[in-house]
Amino acid sequence: MGNRKRSRSVAKDGHSNCPFTIRYETSSSAAQQNLRRYKEQKSPFSPTGSFKTGDAMGLYYAVEPRKRWQGMTCCESFNHNGVKYYREDFVFVANERTIEQQKAQGDRKHIHKSNEYWVAFILEIRASDDDHVYARVYWMYWPEDLPRGTHDGKKKVQSRQPYHGANEVIASNHMDIIDVASVAGPAAVIQWIETHDQEIQSAMYWRRGYDYRTLQLSSAELVCNCQTPANPDKTLIGCTISERKRWMHYECAARDVLMKVYQRLGTDKPHRTEGLAAKEGKLEEVARLLSPTDAEKTETQPMIYVRSAEIYDDAQTKRPTQETRPETVTLTLGPTQPHLQLFSANLKTQDYPIVWEIHDLRKNVIAGTPLHFSFNMTTT
Repeated sequence: MGNRKRSRSVAKDGHSNCPFTIRYETSSSAAQQNLRRYKEQKSPFSPTGSFKTGDAMGLYYAVEPRKRWQGMTCCESFNHNGVKYYREDFVFVANERTIEQQKAQGDRKHIHKSNEYWVAFILEIRASDDDHVYARVYWMYWPEDLPRGTHDGKKKVQSRQPYHGANEVIASNHMDIIDVASVAGPAAVIQWIETHDQEIQSAMYWRRGYDYRTLQLSSAELVCNCQTPANPDKTLIGCTISERKRWMHYECAARDVLMKVYQRLGTDKPHRTEGLAAKEGKLEEVARLLSPTDAEKTETQPMIYVRSAEIYDDAQTKRPTQETRPETVTLTLGPTQPHLQLFSANLKTQDYPIVWEIHDLRKNVIAGTPLHFSFNMTTT
């Protein structure tokens, strides 16, 4: 493989002075026959998922020009702008975009936004003198940086996907050499292992690996009936019944509930009669219209619990990493179903038991008291 290089990292003065490039050897046998030139880099990242090819993220590489690189002194750390950096640190790296933004702001105080910078993991530090210090790094990709043709299992993806969190990066084996003058500051990055249900809060995190040589993403845990990964910034709803135990996206669960409402009430069936209209507050009678039929009662109805901020006796909950949980989901039908925005669903987590509150948005039907579902959705 050739020596593809990220556009370039730049120092704060706008100049990039790194004279080194990386070359890869895709054949391990060829690399082992030429160990004088090629070095083995074992990956510091161990994604919980696997790659379609079964390969790990380790690789064989060569730095060119080789003699100049090897002639420099190996260092454990370097100082830059009063901060000491070590091998195996994560750092923010300035690039042309961040330099242009800072210049455009002039004397105004720069507002540091992490996703303006590249993120790198330091593998090695070498220097010839105080003014010539370089780091060999692995890049952490922002989802927006995923190139066209990236393989995610059997699918091809590009850029950010709905399941990517706001602070999510992707660990890669894309190696580069940077001038440490381009380092903008330390970065805090942790690995998020989905099966551990750990809270990642506001830190940057990674859960997947990206093989730069084959354009492959490691697999991710799939949830819900839609079989896509979870977005850690959003609420997941869990079904506790053993044979159906799974996590569901908030939006998918709400859509499932709303479709059941639509199947019962359609476009014009009122959910309260004239007799009920005179009895405000009779929520139990209203909700009976949405209760399971006799046939449905023969099936075990699953309880649900929520990954969110509140704690209940029978409900395991987890706080989303960002306070972006949707409060209301509105039914939106596809192009073959012309009726749009007929009902909305809001998961009421303030009280126990947790219920879905349904509001009627149909313009041709007099709305009644909001309907409530209490643990009677199915996940099949």
